[in-house]
Amino acid sequence: QVQLVESGGGLVQAGGSLRLSCAASGRTFSLYSMGWFRQVPGKEREFVAAISRSGANTYYAESVKGRFAISRDYTKNTVYLQMDALKPEDTAVYYCAPVTGTRSLPGFGSWGLGTQVTVSA
Repeated sequence: QVQLVESGGGLVQAGGSLRLSCAASGRTFSLYSMGWFRQVPGKEREFVAAISRSGANTYYAESVKGRFAISRDYTKNTVYLQMDALKPEDTAVYYCAPVTGTRSLPGFGSWGLGTQVTVSA
């Protein structure tokens, strides 16, 4: 299992930028494709972005394509989400997790606490 700690959220005006970080524990970090998800109250958690184990391939939800960029640092066991041109509809709690495709990997462990992103109009 892997343990995850998200950080970097905050309050930003529309059009602004934030960089989220997800620190993963354990030696198996490099074995997983990793992804970011987000959730607003009353809605299901939705896929945002993913990066392959090698880091060579990335995938994005249509709603963030061209504005967000996912990356990973194997030396720090960390996955990043650079978010530019933020919109009010990006407001959510953001989580990271190991993934298979656009879904969280079954049995990966527990979701972290997430990091709140709030975009004001």
